[in-house]
Amino acid sequence: MKINEGSIDRGLRIIAGIALIALAFTGTIGKWGYVGIVPLFTGIIGICPAYSIFGINTCPLKK
Repeated sequence: MKINEGSIDRGLRIIAGIALIALAFTGTIGKWGYVGIVPLFTGIIGICPAYSIFGINTCPLKK
C-alpha cells in the first residue's frame, strides 16, 4: 500500500488519537475512547484503508 495521507492529515489523526485515548484512560468519555488507537495508528503509518477504498489521497506527492 502507498502512503495516502498528507502531513496535516497525519498530524490531526495523531493528535485526535492521543486525545481520545487520554480521555478514555482518565475515564472522562468511557471505554469507547480507546477507538482512538485507529486514528493514532493510521496517522503514524500514513496509510488509511478507507482512503484507499474511496480513492482519496491527501498526500501531495506525485503518484
